[in-house]
Order: sequence, then structure tokens, then C-alpha cells
Amino acid sequence: MPTRAERPNLMPFQDTQYSWTDDLPVCKQSGVGFSTNQIYREDGYRQEEHSFEDRSFHCRYDDSTFLYGVFDGHEGTNAANFAMQRMAAEILLGQLNGKSTDEEIKEVLRQAFIAVERGYLDSIGDLLAERASLQFDIPDGLNSYETYQKFPHLVDKLNSLNCELSAGASAVVALVYGGRLYVANVGDSRALLCKTDSNQVLRVVQLSVDHDLRNEDELLRLAHLGLDTDSIRQGSHLGNQENTRCLGNYLVKGGYREFEELATATAEPIIAEPEIHGGIELDESCRFLLLMSRGLYKSLEEATGTDQVNKELALIAVEQFRVQSTLTGVAQAVVDKVVRIHHDINMSISQSTVTTGKRDDITLLVRNFNFPLLNALKSPTSQSVRFNPIVETAPIITMPENEDYSSTGLTDENLDGSTSETSTSDMYPPGAKRTDRNARIKSYVNFSEYYENVEKRRREGTLPEGINF
Repeated sequence: MPTRAERPNLMPFQDTQYSWTDDLPVCKQSGVGFSTNQIYREDGYRQEEHSFEDRSFHCRYDDSTFLYGVFDGHEGTNAANFAMQRMAAEILLGQLNGKSTDEEIKEVLRQAFIAVERGYLDSIGDLLAERASLQFDIPDGLNSYETYQKFPHLVDKLNSLNCELSAGASAVVALVYGGRLYVANVGDSRALLCKTDSNQVLRVVQLSVDHDLRNEDELLRLAHLGLDTDSIRQGSHLGNQENTRCLGNYLVKGGYREFEELATATAEPIIAEPEIHGGIELDESCRFLLLMSRGLYKSLEEATGTDQVNKELALIAVEQFRVQSTLTGVAQAVVDKVVRIHHDINMSISQSTVTTGKRDDITLLVRNFNFPLLNALKSPTSQSVRFNPIVETAPIITMPENEDYSSTGLTDENLDGSTSETSTSDMYPPGAKRTDRNARIKSYVNFSEYYENVEKRRREGTLPEGINF
């Protein structure tokens, strides 16, 4: 059997720098920010625990169809990279044709997740075959210590393959179709919709479900499969991961019986079935959407101890909407602020008592609907440009003391984004008329001495070549 180095790559969606989704038109009403994972060192040197495993896309299909996705990979990038490319294909290549009702569109999203899961597991058949061959070569009846003592090279290869087969991803996908919003997710990546209520106060609505061991509905589902949820509650992992749903990770799916806490399940306990919300009509109350990997909200929770992390993230986003000039700037500034908060906490106190001493990958995708981006850069036009500076004053956000969990306390007054013009008297001297601003400007440099010297050099015959006027 050929080795991994010799075997041709049979995975159709491999982890390369180029993806076909790169050719999809980018949605100009969105932006993405990110930060790689970090291990905090006492000397302050930046050290990554692993390569960046998040993936995302934000594309415009036509005037009424937009697709966004954030994929939080674990144990490598294979599953996240595969899902990023295949998900767009399973939604945008004709599957929405003729679909008009919410149920039909939600079914398209559900089938897309199932197709991505099936496609990914089909693509790792060569890894499964090699793994089965290695397991066959190891005699039965040996414990782990004896196996490694007698067959260390086989154990090392088997461990390497198990790491590859453990590659999985959380995913959150948002589809804007026909003026309505649909969100589907598996795992613990989040989607937050920020919209104003009848009192023009900005509210935060979580449109995704965290599929983790704190989710009572998920624990009930596992109990129905025959698992001991009491012991599951006491642990931090289910098999080799924390989530109860994901894309990929064969070992907790087809190979789940190899884990003691999963072996008694009557069916695969970790599934790829998404939770889907929508359709939500995108009216004037819908301001902006945040899609994020768990690294963003987990870092803020860990650093600040807040139990209102969605609200805090929305506030930070609103703050950046008022000072940034692009949506990418907004997204990156939110990420940078959370990273800085987490970094400062880790570098200033005992890591062993409060934090883990490291931070995961972070991705944040911002999709604006109608929230004012006060400092947005305007595209140049063919019209003449006048120098008429405008000073824009961003209103200050105040937080009511008695505000509830989901409110950011942003009123309609804050949303207006009013501006005021400065006086232009400094641009024109006293007595000047504005109607004369395009008149010919009189020369203010005297070249008479230059011309006299040129004539003098010409008479003397010392004028350099090339000067002839």
C-alpha cells in the first residue's frame, strides 16, 4: 500500500490557497475580520498553537440572493475547507430555482448540510481503508502499552490517521433570498441579528443554537439514544470534541463505538442535521447581522466573565460602526478589541486561576442592512468635486441601568447620524467672490531672471544642448 506521501490526493476539495468560491462576486454590504489563535507566553512573544483553521465566504449571487458562511475547523482545515467550498455549491447552483416558501428554502439549506456531510465522508475513503489495514496488522489481545512496544511504527501511523479522521467543523450559514433571511448552523458558531424594536431600541436576537454540552435539548436527544447524560454533564468532551453536532469528524460518527462514553448509543450520537431559523423579513428594523466562530464570544466571556456576551459584542460593533470607514474595518476592529481584552487579562493575572493561557482562532463576518456607517468612503463619480469639508459628530451611546439582556440601549436618536457643516470662510480671502473660484489664477513666480541668464549664455555660446525656446 502506498504511503501518505506517495498516495495521490483524492480529496476533491483540498486545502489550497485557491477556492472556486474566490470567483464568486463578493457582497459589498459585508466585511470579515479574523485573528489567528495564540498561546500566551511570559516573554510576550506571539506563538500560535496550530495553523488558522477558520474559513468563511460572503458572496452575492444576484440582486436578491446573498450567501454568507463561517466554518470553525478543528483538528486541521480539511473539513472546514471542504465545507466552505461545497456548501456554496449545494445552495447556489440551481437548488433555489422555483423555491418561494420558507419551508422550501429551509429544506434547501437542510439538504445542503446533509450533502456536504455525505460528500466529505465519501472523500476520506482512502484514509479509512488505510486505517483498517493498519488495525488488521496489529494482533488482538494486546493492551496499549504492549502494542506500542511491539509495533511503534504502526501505532504512530494509526494515530496520525486518527487525527486526520477527526477533522471536523462547526458551521453557520446565512442566506438572504427574496428579501428574507435564513440561518442554519451545526456546532457552536453563532449568528446574531441586531434589530430595533417599536421603541427604536436595538435588540440582539441569536438565530443559531449552540450544540454543546450545556444544551438541554441536545442532552435529551442523547439520552433517547441510550447515553448516560449524567456522566456526560460532568465531562467537557463528547468523544474527542465538545460539540454534539458538527460537519465531518468520522471518529465520533462512523467510529463512535470506539469511545467508551458513546459506545452504548443506538445510533450515531454526533450528527450534521442543522438547526434552521427563518425566513425573517428584512424590513427597516433589521440593522446588521454578525456571524462568528466560537473564538470571538468565548474569548470575551473568558476575559470579562460576562453573562451577556451577545449584548457586549453588539455594543462593540455599534461603537465601530461610528468610527470605521468600511465594513471590513468594523469587523476587524471588533475582533481586535476582543483580542486585546483577552490578551491584557492573560498577561496581567495568574493564568491558572481565571483563563486557559491561550485563545482560539477568531472569525467575524458583518453584514450590514441599514445601520449608518458614518465615515463610509464614497466612490468617486464623474461629477466635479468641490472642497467642502463636513465634520460628522458620532452620537454617544448610553446604557440604561435597567435595560434587559438583549437590548443595547441604542435609540432612534442615535441612529440618525446627523452631521453639521463647517464654515468655508477660510477658503476665500476677504472680498473674494465664490463665483470667481474657477477664474484663471495670476502667476506668482517671476521667471524674468531665468530668461535673462538663458539669453546671456546663448550669446556666450555656453548654453547647454536641449534648451531652445
